[in-house]
Amino acid sequence: MKYLVLTMRKPTFDDAARADHYAFLDELRERGLLEQAGPFTDRSGGAYVIRAEDLGQARTLAHQDPLHLRNCSTVTVYEWDAT
Repeated sequence: MKYLVLTMRKPTFDDAARADHYAFLDELRERGLLEQAGPFTDRSGGAYVIRAEDLGQARTLAHQDPLHLRNCSTVTVYEWDAT
């Protein structure tokens, strides 16, 4: 299944977390779990698409994102029936 992960910046966003976030996405990509990723042009956050067995696994993966762990962004996961 595919899951859409939205990362919306909080007022507590720390730009220093960005490098760790990109490293996290690179790791997901290397594991074959990341399909797409990118920031929103208005700099309010971004989104990425991951593969997981179920919603619980997708949430577990997304909540390992340094943006979530450092309280920089709200991370929300949606099951996505994309074609």
